[in-house]
Amino acid sequence: GYAALDRVLPGGGWPSQGLIEILTDRAGIGEVSLLLPVLARLCSDDREGGWLAWIAPPHPPYAPALAACGIRVERILVVRAPPAEWAMEQALRSGACSAVLGWAACRDRQSLRRLQLAAEQSRCLAVLFRRLADGREPSPAVLRIALEGNGNGLEAHILKSRGGREARVQLGWISAAVTRSH
Repeated sequence: GYAALDRVLPGGGWPSQGLIEILTDRAGIGEVSLLLPVLARLCSDDREGGWLAWIAPPHPPYAPALAACGIRVERILVVRAPPAEWAMEQALRSGACSAVLGWAACRDRQSLRRLQLAAEQSRCLAVLFRRLADGREPSPAVLRIALEGNGNGLEAHILKSRGGREARVQLGWISAAVTRSH
């Protein structure tokens, strides 16, 4: 959904399976907006589409904005069950989700590995939001992106990308408005 980012990602977009980590120290800088085009596609009216699970989000999803982006809000499931990584793994393994977004500390390598395996097997979009400092630790994720806001908007630093290489992309000011394709 964002040409500048798609150009540096292997396959021209988000991986279709495997764990994606988005690292940022400030919630609300556009980290969820980056995913809105793919989330809208995953739950579009012309697809069977499963649930969009939001596990332990720092703020409740704002339904009017999500609906304006083409997301079927009746397919959003918000889960607040600690530990968040356990709830993410259960949602991934359920087979009922098209996407699982989770906000968890995940300090344990074994938990990260379990999430990665569940994401690989689930064939659904799996995104884990973590702190920037966590980018210094090893991770089994197939894609790791550090996001930082600056005077020119949002900058994405691809730290790890299976089949790709490290890159920096200035994305500018991310708009939450997504044009519907149908």
